[in-house]
Amino acid sequence: MSDEDEIILSELNDEDLVAQMFDDLYDGMKEEIEESVNILLSRDWAPYRILTEALVGGMTIVGHDFRDGILFVPEVLLAANAMKGGMFILKPLLAETGAPQVGKMVIGTVKGDIHDIGKNLVGMMMEGAGFEVIDLGINNAVESYLEALEAESADILGMSALLTTTMPYMKVVIDTLIEKGIRDDYIVLVGGAPLNEEFGKAIGADAYCRDAAVAVETAKTFVARKHNQSGATA
Repeated sequence: MSDEDEIILSELNDEDLVAQMFDDLYDGMKEEIEESVNILLSRDWAPYRILTEALVGGMTIVGHDFRDGILFVPEVLLAANAMKGGMFILKPLLAETGAPQVGKMVIGTVKGDIHDIGKNLVGMMMEGAGFEVIDLGINNAVESYLEALEAESADILGMSALLTTTMPYMKVVIDTLIEKGIRDDYIVLVGGAPLNEEFGKAIGADAYCRDAAVAVETAKTFVARKHNQSGATA
């Protein structure tokens, strides 16, 4: 980014700067996002406000256009990378201020499956929506999921599979959660090319998510419902 671009960004008022950040996220402009985050911090914006109003707000537009077929995977990956640039600056500040998070997700590809593009995209989009994401990578046995869920006090378990031969392992994980009496502690979301809604219901998942944008919207809905229920029982 040129010095001239930096000057232009710094001359924008807050409202116009946030609007520009929406455009820059959409276009995957990482340096511009980083500069804009620093400008808002210098104007005494709280880190959580920058996250929700500027970054999550911008990524919500990206998510909707991805869902509607206007944007495609390469463009969304660029937007998510730009988002990560802003989050790198904000994360330590958010931790210092004890800012609330939408929720926490453990995600990984199931045992026997090494395909991770879809999983990675979901993880990036979830972070872009304000979730904390613990990515376990590929080829995860049930023990890996259980250990991470407990260690991280997660709200959501996300499992991905791209092979018809590895899909059934999702049921192994869910059945183990049931056996241990902890199934209701977690929202279980599943996804991957060979899956469908019927399969998700058959294995006992809370929802099947056909793509990353749907995963974000579904996660938000379930977490809000979970928080409302716990508030009602408190």
